[in-house]
Amino acid sequence: MKNIVVLVSGNGSNLQAIIDAVEAKTIAGKITKVISNRPNAFGLTRAENHGINGVCLDHKEYADRTAYDAELLACINPKDTDLVVLAGFMRILSPEFVAAFEGKMLNIHPSLLPKYKGLNTHQRALDNKDSSHGPTVHFVTAELDDGPVVLQSEIPILENESADELAQRVQVEERMIYPKVVKWFCEGRLKMEGNKAILDNQCLPVNGHKDA
Repeated sequence: MKNIVVLVSGNGSNLQAIIDAVEAKTIAGKITKVISNRPNAFGLTRAENHGINGVCLDHKEYADRTAYDAELLACINPKDTDLVVLAGFMRILSPEFVAAFEGKMLNIHPSLLPKYKGLNTHQRALDNKDSSHGPTVHFVTAELDDGPVVLQSEIPILENESADELAQRVQVEERMIYPKVVKWFCEGRLKMEGNKAILDNQCLPVNGHKDA
């Protein structure tokens, strides 16, 4: 059983999907802690509803990123944590924090990386008249949204679709693929080596595995 810590900033819908998979024993792991940088994050309520230890480290109470990340690192404790899952955690993590969990931290991003790193991904896909869009699960490295890609789910962009409508459909895909990647990691099938994602002893391509 792997010990998992989940970091959230808001609603926590991906957190819920992972909780559901853990409780269904699809994931061979235990969520030991949920941490939020925002006191009103509903993700903390989700943790409480499932008897999971929820902690708020309000970033506004710290002088700078270095101070915050030092406290966050102390709260997680790398020795006791097998995997850190970023589930809508809206902070850029320092290189020092990322290094402490090299190969042990995953993120989900709402675009088909390497396209559209950063924010406003859905509108950018529409503005560029892309025919498809979707989320990406990747390992976290020091550069923003740039770690090795593990899994993507590609969906067609519909005619006259708004950014909000597209976002809702992408979120459905997120809730399907994120638990799957966490499952792979907890089973020992997934790892990061030499800045590459390795699944079942095979190096994944730049765009990762495509979800069927």
